[in-house]
Amino acid sequence: MNLYEQRSSNIRRTWALVLGFLILVIAIGYAIAWYYGNPFILYVAVFIAFATNFYAYWESDKLVLSLSHARPATREEFFDLYTVTENLAITAGLPKPKLFVIDDPAPNAFATGRDENHAVVCATTGLLAMLSRAELEGVIAHELSHIKNRDILLMTIAVVLAGFVAIVADIFLRMSLFGGGRDNDKQGNALIMILAVVGIVLAPIAAKLLQMAVSRRREFLADASGVLLTRYPEGLASALTKISGANIPMRHASHATAHLFIDEPFGKAEGSKLAWVEGLFATHPPIHERIQALLSKQQA
Repeated sequence: MNLYEQRSSNIRRTWALVLGFLILVIAIGYAIAWYYGNPFILYVAVFIAFATNFYAYWESDKLVLSLSHARPATREEFFDLYTVTENLAITAGLPKPKLFVIDDPAPNAFATGRDENHAVVCATTGLLAMLSRAELEGVIAHELSHIKNRDILLMTIAVVLAGFVAIVADIFLRMSLFGGGRDNDKQGNALIMILAVVGIVLAPIAAKLLQMAVSRRREFLADASGVLLTRYPEGLASALTKISGANIPMRHASHATAHLFIDEPFGKAEGSKLAWVEGLFATHPPIHERIQALLSKQQA
């Protein structure tokens, strides 16, 4: 499968995953409504799910930029960022995205927005200070590929929907601490009730795992697509080496937006006894695997 076929498949998977999230939310609302014997809860859950999606679609970039403490980047202050982005956007056939920066020494970057015409690319000042122009081109090409491949919409929706599932589950669990639910005389439904409660407890975990899986898969595709823009895989490989080697956690890192960045914004606990556990729940594939994939493409 070539990159163009992967892109078409990627778009189909995007809407399939969005539908899957909505079904999950409706299922949770149904379980809560059944447990409390109140169908109105289901109607509320469905309404909030669609309202949340609507908000995420129209205001995703503002939400992410606010959480990241980003500010607009001027051409005068960040000339290389502007010119590199302009040139690569022309090459990719994309409108030039809005540019923002985060005042943070940790080297990192991300793209967000709802489509090609409403996209944002954001980089930290640490990244801009650390990378050469060729390396910066590799990173910006990676982020523009997320825009071209229609990743940014799904990634933002995943943030909002996963958070919504977690909030609904938390509300239900808190309510259950104060009693309520169906009468005890319905013993025949005890097993179903247990399964419903277990499902509600596990739903946030499932949403998070799906969010991470989406991010990991698409990082490799964005790396490959970015190389097609620059024709220089060593640039992105070298940038990833520097970013990983710095291992500086961002000041305002958020679990809600971690999967948007080109690398983990929390740093890595190297040598920790729990490092393998952290790897299981990491939002990004290991840097060395991405670098190896890039350099192997060059050799091929």
